[in-house]
Amino acid sequence: MAAPRRDTRGIVDAPGLFTRVRFRRRTPAEPLRPYVEHYWLIDWDLSQPYATHVVPHPCVNLVFQRYADRPGFGEVAGVGLELFEQKLAGRGRVCGVQFRPGGFRPFTPERPATDWTDRRLPLAAAFGPTDAAAAVLEPDGEDARVAALDAFLTPLLRVGPRTLAQAELAMGLADRIRTDRTIRRVADFARAEGLSVRALQRLFAGYVGVSPKWMLLRYRVHEALERAASGAEVDWAALAAELGYSDQAHLVRDVTATVGVPPTAYAR
Repeated sequence: MAAPRRDTRGIVDAPGLFTRVRFRRRTPAEPLRPYVEHYWLIDWDLSQPYATHVVPHPCVNLVFQRYADRPGFGEVAGVGLELFEQKLAGRGRVCGVQFRPGGFRPFTPERPATDWTDRRLPLAAAFGPTDAAAAVLEPDGEDARVAALDAFLTPLLRVGPRTLAQAELAMGLADRIRTDRTIRRVADFARAEGLSVRALQRLFAGYVGVSPKWMLLRYRVHEALERAASGAEVDWAALAAELGYSDQAHLVRDVTATVGVPPTAYAR
């Protein structure tokens, strides 16, 4: 069984967050693993409010959350296009499901992934009325919360042959974009995979929710932010070339547009 990934890509000031909350990742049940990256669990009890920021991954999340001033609820969080901010105060809990890019469609096969992009909608918008939020959030034990997530998701997996084949294709291509730094241009990538650019774009719209170009740029920004936060000195010109930018200025513009400050300021 593969362990959940341990990197903090996308979390702005991860050390600051982790000193204030208890953050864990857990592996889902076996039938869900092809589609679900991991579960993520956060609990906090703060004497002072804190705002956490995330540069979203190109994937859908289900987010079960309970804050001090409101009862527990669940949301479908589509791919976020902008920097996400969440204010934490008092006591609270979040139990999240991070799907693989392309992995949410088999749970809602009748709706394209673009239906969720840059939106946060009540859980009922995807699955109808459900008391899943209480089942997931109320147990004090972490294992019980993971079991409740498994119990909620497993019956929802409705994978017909065509949906399965397209989801597997989309997840495989998305994973290549995430891990293969030699991919620089969408047209070259599509041609190497035996697809037209238009066919690749349609696949990503239906199963991922964003374009392959947008995904490629987002992973570049994630990489740049992680390097900036590493504490090591960064050769930004060399990193820009490594990530496929035409020049350092282009990298600086993308990072600045995403988090509001240039990478050197972010590193400080």
